Parts: sequence; C-alpha cells; structure tokens
Amino acid sequence: MHENSEPSVTTPSTPGNPTAPVPADTILLGVSTFGDVDLAADGAPKHHAEVLRQVVEQAKVADAVGLHSFGVGEHHRRDFAVSAPDVVLAAIATATENIRLGSAVTVLSSDDPIRVFQRFATLDAVSNGRAEVILGRGSFTESFPLFGYDLGDYDALFEEKLDIYDRVRSQNPVNWDGRTRASLRGQMVYPHVEGRLLPTWIGVGGSPQSVVRTATYGYPMVLAIIGGEPERFRPYADLYRRTLAEAGKEPQALSVHSPGYVAETDEQALEEYYPHWLATRNKIGAERGWGPAGRGEFEAAADEDGALFVGSPETVAKKIARLKGTLGADRFEMKYSSGTLPHEQMMRSIELFGSKVAPLVADKLADMLADR
Repeated sequence: MHENSEPSVTTPSTPGNPTAPVPADTILLGVSTFGDVDLAADGAPKHHAEVLRQVVEQAKVADAVGLHSFGVGEHHRRDFAVSAPDVVLAAIATATENIRLGSAVTVLSSDDPIRVFQRFATLDAVSNGRAEVILGRGSFTESFPLFGYDLGDYDALFEEKLDIYDRVRSQNPVNWDGRTRASLRGQMVYPHVEGRLLPTWIGVGGSPQSVVRTATYGYPMVLAIIGGEPERFRPYADLYRRTLAEAGKEPQALSVHSPGYVAETDEQALEEYYPHWLATRNKIGAERGWGPAGRGEFEAAADEDGALFVGSPETVAKKIARLKGTLGADRFEMKYSSGTLPHEQMMRSIELFGSKVAPLVADKLADMLADR
C-alpha cells in the first residue's frame, strides 16, 4: 500500500485482542452514545456539562454489568454534547475497570490524524490498554466548516488522512506526500503503545468502496446499520472478508452498530422510545430533505427484520443472535441514547442490556450451534 505499511510491532493473536474474530458461539456486546441532550425537569434542554457527567455515569453502569465496550461519538451541534470523545473517555477510564473505551466515530476527515493517534495512544496508556479508535468520514458535516475544510474535498481528506494515520500507527518513522497538508519526512510520533498496535477500526455506512478500502488496509470494520434490514448488509460482510483474504491480510473482527433500547416488555420499550426517536428522526430528516416519519416507519424499523433493536430483553437478544448467523458479526454495539430520551431510562436500558440481554444472547447462540 505504501513504503512503510508493515508494522514494527506485531498485534498479538490472543483472546484479548479486540480486533480478532471471536468463536462461532460468541458475540461481544457493547453500547455507545453521542451524548444526546435530554431535558431537564422544566422541559428545557439540559446543559452540555450535565449531559457529559451523565455519560460518565452511564459508562460506569455498562462496566458494572460486564459489557465489553463503551463508545462515544463525535458531533459539533447543539443536540449532542460530545465534541471531544477522547477527553470524555479519559474521564470514564478513571471511573471504570474493565470495559473497552472507543470512539463511535472519530471524524478523521476534519481532524489531524497525528493528533488522533496521540490522543488515543495516551488514552490507551492511562486506561491500562483499554482504548480503541473507530475512524470514519462522518454522516454529519458540521465539523468541516468549523475547522476550515472544504466539503468538496470530502473523499480526498479521508483517503489521505487515513494513509497518514496508518503510517503513524505503525510506530515507524513517517514519510508521506499528498495535497491536503505538508509532506512528512522521517517523523516519529509519540507516545507509542505498549506491546501492540493501537486497536483501530473503520466505520462504514454501506458503500462497497469503503468496505474494500477498509479490508485493503487490513483494519477491522464497523457496519453502521441505522436503516433497512441488517440481512441486506450480508454482501458487504462477504466482500469485506473476501477482500481481506485477497489482500493477504489476517482475518479481522466485524462489528455492527445500530440504535436500540431495552425495557422490561416490548410494549414498554416501544412506547418509551418512540417519541424521542420520532423527534430526532424528523429533525435530522428535515435538515436532509426527507419527508416526515410516523408510527408506521418506526414499527417497521423495530420489527424482527428492522434496524432498531428496541424491545424486551428476549426480543433484542433474538435480533442480536441473528446478526451472528447472517453477518458473522463478532461484536454488536447498541447506540442506547436517542434524542431527549431521559437519563434514567438510558441507565435502565444499559443495565438490562448487560444483565438480561447478554446471557440470553449466549443461550441463543449455543442453541443455534447445537441445531447445526
């Protein structure tokens, strides 16, 4: 791919390697948030500072119930509180013990790839090796004018910055030429990561070109499935694994990221989640020229074939287990926040996801293997 693409440190092939595929009877479960701004008692939006403190509390619950990972996304708009995921994750690192800490996603196109590596390598050190970064182009574009980038360079920025990041991650001196920044000559970037390369994923929204690029670099892939049937993404999973093999790369993990919400019953989950989903869907939809949604679209997305993982523990577990069978997913990360969904309900959803959904998923995967 480029002159110094081969790493000087070998990523360990151990059960603790978060980018390695997991056994057929396993799918790792995590949760993520964008720091969606919920409402205070008077109905006004909460201050961003309060929402950020809530995110730390939510991560503590996720760690306590044994979930594998906690992701924090990056946005630069009023309705999401998190614009610096690595800072939030560093705070979470001091309040948790075991859970992996990642971005969901880092908008690499409008960031500095060297600083991205430095920030997450630092997070990895202070969290005792729990950090990972998910790189993406971002479906929201507010960061481009904010940081002085031209949206006309949307593709070129990501391609060149991913190339730089990959060279930096190798922990070798970096040589690079391109058009979006000054050249690099023999630059070494610090701090280095202990004993392995920094775990790094690439988030993909569903374009074949993005899938092929991810596999060509040999990175694990996150499929962001926010609409349509998850089974429809099977060709992308197949293309990813086929391209990895053709490129001579080691097998890598495949993760799925989708919105969801867990309550004691299906009816409760649907009724509690719907108004917040609808308000967010229609607000963002209006910005993007979509028509208004209603109950029918919501129920279709939340049914057994839809992209919303909303329901009782049994219902959500059944949908997650299907991901293993249809996509061969190694990880599922549920985006548990949704617009103004209250903090207390998010906390309960996380608790149920870890304490109820996780063991049900394990049982269902064991049954699926026994039936083969």
